[in-house]
Amino acid sequence: MSERMHQCLLSPDASIQEAIEKLEVDETKIVLVVDAGSRLLGTVTDGDIRRGILRRVPLDAPVSEVINVDPVVAQHGETAESLLSLMKARHVRQIPLIDQDLRVVGLETIAHLEKSKKRENMVLLMAGGFGRRLLPLTENAPKPMVEVGSQPILQTIIKTLSGDGFENICIAVHYRAQDIMRHFGDGSEWGVRISYIEETTALGTAGALGLLPERPSLPFIVMNGDILTDVNFDQLLDFHADHMAKGTICVRDYDFQVPYGIVQAEEHRFSGIVEKPVHKFLVNAGIYVLDPSVLDALPEGGSFDMPSLFQTLRDKDENLVVFPIREYWADIGRMEDLERARVEFDSVFKK
Repeated sequence: MSERMHQCLLSPDASIQEAIEKLEVDETKIVLVVDAGSRLLGTVTDGDIRRGILRRVPLDAPVSEVINVDPVVAQHGETAESLLSLMKARHVRQIPLIDQDLRVVGLETIAHLEKSKKRENMVLLMAGGFGRRLLPLTENAPKPMVEVGSQPILQTIIKTLSGDGFENICIAVHYRAQDIMRHFGDGSEWGVRISYIEETTALGTAGALGLLPERPSLPFIVMNGDILTDVNFDQLLDFHADHMAKGTICVRDYDFQVPYGIVQAEEHRFSGIVEKPVHKFLVNAGIYVLDPSVLDALPEGGSFDMPSLFQTLRDKDENLVVFPIREYWADIGRMEDLERARVEFDSVFKK
């Protein structure tokens, strides 16, 4: 077995955190959980871990808590054409190769077989806001052009997308639109193609969808232009596809500790007290994936925001899913957010 193959293997009593570390460094993006005899017990992908996070499984729990015990596998020796056909039919991007005794002897990926890492999906970046909470910095610059790490926030976003294989980027602009358009031009400097939607009035976080020059043919990403994150956008699209969703909304954990003891009562009778409880919430991270058919749910003209769009889709009983961001994420909405991001930037984006 090759050294590269060994890097994908993990024992069932290893932690979920160990699986994350393997997924982040190995280009195959899968962990094969095996017993002492190298027999396959199951697999773990990024999607399995994020579903575990939504179930509140701690990262120090055994990887067996999130394992897929019934993965798609193939016998060693099958042709590339057969493997590619199987992966496309079963909607998987990696497939373990086993022998007759279920021992892992290889691993194949769809990226290797197709020899392409480029994503044709469009990304729409919402960059038209006024950024009033960042005054006076936004008096002479739109918020996405405020610098963090010696470059505009929007430039970091575009470079991250380019690194994940995305080439087709559209930017919705309004306030000081020319500042953004002059800086990024056609996007060739960053290896992408950039087009622009110019909003004559502020249309909200979903209103610009109605101004797209052409209807996308593939699921597309919508993202606020004031967010710094190293989330893997490629994995986000895979998660959306795996769940056959009409819409995916990214979320972050947010903990709020009540600074007082909470008294519990039944009518007028004291029943207990909980000291400074911590409440956990999933909050909107400002990143979405939408199926092109979602555009049919937009109202005619006017301002419209993404929470309203998702509620409209929910009322139609469309399949909507939640993608938890476990990586770095910062919404540069307030001055204190900006200062914190400036301190953290080098450790996240200049590794």
